[in-house]
Amino acid sequence: MLNKAPKLKSTVKAKMKSNVKVGPASEAMIELLTLLFLNSLAEEAKAKAFEEKSATIRAQHLKAVSKKVLKKARG
Repeated sequence: MLNKAPKLKSTVKAKMKSNVKVGPASEAMIELLTLLFLNSLAEEAKAKAFEEKSATIRAQHLKAVSKKVLKKARG
């Protein structure tokens, strides 16, 4: 398991135009938003597993809630 969040700067640079600079504050915001999204996804999957009286979070729980969480993230 990772101790800290992975750097997303290389991913962002790969998907953006070549003349745009990403500052350290922007990189930190992107990482924070990613972690918040993953945290909400984990909480929803945990709740779904609890509803089904399962002790572990399985792939089926993540699939069931991922569509709902993605729709909520879009706004």
